[in-house]
This record gives sequence, structure tokens and C-alpha cells, in this order.
Amino acid sequence: MSTTVKAAVFTETGTPPQIRDLVLPDPGPGQVRVRIAAAGVCHSDLSLSNGTLAQPWPAVLGHEAAGTVDAVGEGVTSVTPGQQVVLNWAPPCRDCWFCEQGEPHLCKHSMDRTAVPYAQLPDGTPVYPGLSTGAFAEATVVPERALIPMPEGIDPAMASVLGCAVLTGWGAVNNAAAVREGQSVLVLGLGGVGLSVLQSARLAGANPLIAVDTSPDKEELARSLGATDFLLSDSTLKKAVRGLTGGRGADHAFEVVGKGAVVRSAWDASRRGGQITVVGVGAMDDEVRFNALELFHQSRTIRGCVYGSSDPAQDVPVLADLARKGELDLATMITDEITLEDVPDAFERMRQGKGGRSLVRFDT
Repeated sequence: MSTTVKAAVFTETGTPPQIRDLVLPDPGPGQVRVRIAAAGVCHSDLSLSNGTLAQPWPAVLGHEAAGTVDAVGEGVTSVTPGQQVVLNWAPPCRDCWFCEQGEPHLCKHSMDRTAVPYAQLPDGTPVYPGLSTGAFAEATVVPERALIPMPEGIDPAMASVLGCAVLTGWGAVNNAAAVREGQSVLVLGLGGVGLSVLQSARLAGANPLIAVDTSPDKEELARSLGATDFLLSDSTLKKAVRGLTGGRGADHAFEVVGKGAVVRSAWDASRRGGQITVVGVGAMDDEVRFNALELFHQSRTIRGCVYGSSDPAQDVPVLADLARKGELDLATMITDEITLEDVPDAFERMRQGKGGRSLVRFDT
């Protein structure tokens, strides 16, 4: 048996998707079929589509999503049909060395499924799930461990951004960098993840909280989500940040663009002994250079941060509670609600640095 749904199917690198029928098999042992309520359009989807990240074709991209369990396979016990869930695009195996060390975000097997077809076109052509998930479709089939029961009191569409943008941003601030109240924070890049870093730093009590982007149109949005200051990303950035931080530079800088030049800007705008957290996904050939003396003399710490260094099963309920209390604003981050056909336009907005999160909604 199988189910046919509409999906945005990408056939090769650098080309827009086609809206086509996708044939999903019934869920096998340990698998679950989920009807998607909404899927956020993440910069990682753009990176997959343009070849920055490797992706076998044809594929259905989209990995930040929430929906309702439609059917379960043999042996599934944690969710039931009709239950609302948030998707986890990097589900940990819980058995590898990294998982046993308390680092499920680095799980050795979390990405195994990306190289395995999960569906097919009507002519039998196998189709791959982008980042294990394939959420730019009316439904998808994923392993049971890739699902987090949706906490009560959260709009299913808004809950989709909990699965990537918000979790990644909140985790970068709290799990990776451990920002403390009163520390200065610099956020470079105000897309969906950057806006989540901004909100999370506000909740952590950062002050000043400096937002940086290439677009002056982002200032109002940044300030509404907690920025105390807004700067344009240009040659004066280092001096401007020092002027806001007692001449020292930022205690914490978060790079949320995925560009070597922005990583370098984050480094230069940080204080001696400061911390730089690289959240953006950059290209393999985009290098960053440091000299040996500055590494010693500046005594800064630079780290990468995968998926917010998080354990989604533990952290998503915390985020949902913050959203229910009104402390975490999910709706303001979403600047465009779109259909599947509008995904290429959302990609173009990201390329141009416009807007916050675009959300593909299926429940309308």
C-alpha cells in the first residue's frame, strides 16, 4: 500500500523545484507517516539546493516542520495516530560513542537516512529526503525517533520553527555559549536562526544586545525581538561594537550567516577572552585565516555549534513552555506565510537577506 501526496521535488543542483505527485510507502517497522501542518524554509535548504551541502537527487527538501501522525508502523509505541508532533531532522541513535558522551547533536548515525530513498515518483524513480525529513510535502515518512510529541498549547504551524530555527538559536546561546546575565552579545545575521539567537540572548539577560545585518530593513524586527542596538555590517563594525561595549568588544559573538568573512568579523568585534560561536553553515572552500600571534594574544574561544548543541527531546518542551508564557515570540519571526509553489521565492529572499522566516503552510 502507498499514499500519494503533493511535494516540491528538486531534480538537480541549482534548479527550482517542481510540484509533483510523490508516492509514500506505508510506514514500515519503527516508522511513522506524518501529515505536515507547516514547514519553515531554512538556509540549510538553500544550501542543499545550490550544492553548498551535498544532496543526492531527486529529493524533497524541508526539515523544519510539525504535523499530525497519520499512520504508524509495527513496533511504534511513543506516538499514536492523531497526535501532533514536531520533527527532529537529526534524530540521535542513543547508542553511538557521541550519544553515550551526552552529545546527541553529534550522533554518528543521525544523518544515515539522507542517503537512502524514502519515496518515489509515479514512474518509480526513487526520491531522497533532504536532511532525513522531506518536509516540503503534504506528508512524509520518518523514523519514530525523529518525532517529538508536541507540547499542549502551541499552534501546530508555529511549532514547526521549534524544530530547527528556535532550537538551534536557543541552544547556541544556552548550551554552547552559556551566556550569562549582563554579558554583551553580538548577533551577526538576522534570518530565522539569527532572530532566535537574538531572542534567546534577551531571555538570558544579555546587555547590550547588538544585532547586525546587511539590510537596514531588519532594524525594526530586531529591536522588536530584544536588540538594544542595531548596526549594519560594514567596515566600521568593529569600531561601532567597541563603542557600545566600553571599548573592549563583545563578550559573545554569534555568526549566523555561514560566511568566512562574517566569522572573521565576529572574531574581530569580540573582546580579549571573548567567545565566538559559529552557527551558520558555510561552504567547504570558504576559509577563515588567523595568525598564530593573535590566537595566543587575544585568548578568544571560537567554536562550532551543530543544531544548538541540543537534545531536542529535552529542549523542545522547554522552548514550548517559553512560547506558551509569551517569553518567546514565534509569530513575529515568521515574516512570510507561503505555499509550496512559493518556495523558490523564499529562497530568493534569503539570498537577498530579506525578511525573517518563511513558513509553508498546509493547514490552510
